Amino acid sequence: MAALRVSAKVSSIHINIRKDGHAHFPLQPTTLSKSISRSMATEAPARDLTRSANAQSLVQSWNPVSTVPVTVHSFPSLEPTSLEQWSVQHLYLPLRRDILHHAITFEGDNTRQGTASSKTRYEVHGSHRKVRPQKGSGRARLGTRQSPVLRGGGKTFGPKPRDFGTKLNRKVYDKAWRTALSYRYRRGELIICEDGMELALPPDFEMLADKYMRDGLRETYLQKYMTGVLRTLGLGRADGRTLFVTGDPRERLYEAMEQVPWEGRALDVEDVDVKDLLETGKVVMERSVLKEMIERHQSDLITRIAVGGLAKSAPSTGQVVL
Repeated sequence: MAALRVSAKVSSIHINIRKDGHAHFPLQPTTLSKSISRSMATEAPARDLTRSANAQSLVQSWNPVSTVPVTVHSFPSLEPTSLEQWSVQHLYLPLRRDILHHAITFEGDNTRQGTASSKTRYEVHGSHRKVRPQKGSGRARLGTRQSPVLRGGGKTFGPKPRDFGTKLNRKVYDKAWRTALSYRYRRGELIICEDGMELALPPDFEMLADKYMRDGLRETYLQKYMTGVLRTLGLGRADGRTLFVTGDPRERLYEAMEQVPWEGRALDVEDVDVKDLLETGKVVMERSVLKEMIERHQSDLITRIAVGGLAKSAPSTGQVVL
């Protein structure tokens, strides 16, 4: 609300009294000098709009991290040999349990054979004559030998060959792959090795295995040797088993891991799915295998829509730093 402020005092006021007894005030007091000014009751001083250096730094553009480091090791010593950069869209996605659940369910449904089959009463072999008369025997009425209530008869509502496969969006399934790899990377359980990941056996073993080792002795030696190698590297059953993934079959590595199934297993890249990446303690794979997995499962990162004449492409895979 507005307020009136009087800046000068009133020196004197003359009042005339009429004969009728009423007071008469002049329109303009002769000695009244005042200066009236209007001001706002909520008037406040203007703020200083100058920004500090810290405020200006917050306004600057934010550049988030777009790559993560990946160390490449030699096998089986696991000594670091090089350092690479991979996109966060490949190996640093947030954990999405719902997507992983959909992917594992999709894989399980599509691997079911669905070949279970039973015969109905119309498919069971045998005569379809009536077993006994309807009346007169004193027993329950009975039809043919194919009746479901008899031993050897047909099956009521039994299983028939069917397809248990379900559908899942390709982009969701591809993101589940990279989410599983990111989960392993975040926990430090993804070990990348150079290509050609093969198990080196002692030279004496190769010489004795073909001539002097009897049946069962070779398997026993491989079992003890592989167990010692895994314990030395901090892999195997002590850390929740280990999955080895290679681009091509590695005969000696595969044979040795078959002797110690409680320590882990070795698979070809064609036989690996999302569930395999999550069910073991650690995952050891070749660099080419990781690159192949990423390139196969990045459909959600590529678009055919061109903006300014350019279409969005997937991030690059594995740029060598050191």
